[in-house]
Amino acid sequence: MVRDLADDAPELQDILDALDDPACRRIIMELDNPMTARELADSTDIPLSTLYRKLDTLSDASLVSELTEIREDGHHTSRYRIAVKSVNIALTDDREFDVSIERPPRTTDERLERLWEEVRKET
Repeated sequence: MVRDLADDAPELQDILDALDDPACRRIIMELDNPMTARELADSTDIPLSTLYRKLDTLSDASLVSELTEIREDGHHTSRYRIAVKSVNIALTDDREFDVSIERPPRTTDERLERLWEEVRKET
């Protein structure tokens, strides 16, 4: 399950684990535009079952987000996209690591989806 980017910031270790994984890096490099898992598997030569695990790893690190493409026939499709513009890791004055993530602006569809989720929570 792909994490909601409005959740708390990811753990530093989750980010480091994702960026250390060659398959995760390959997925990130491939995501110029939102893609389905099947499209990603085909373009990266990563088996689909492995790809889903890697997407979970990237999601835990808040590096990838999932968009639901609504279809008239009722067979909705998930598309995945890069969820960051940059990841910065710095050393604080207390000699602790601090991670900050710069995100691209949300699309109109994403803002509407988030609003709808909030309305559903209230009812």
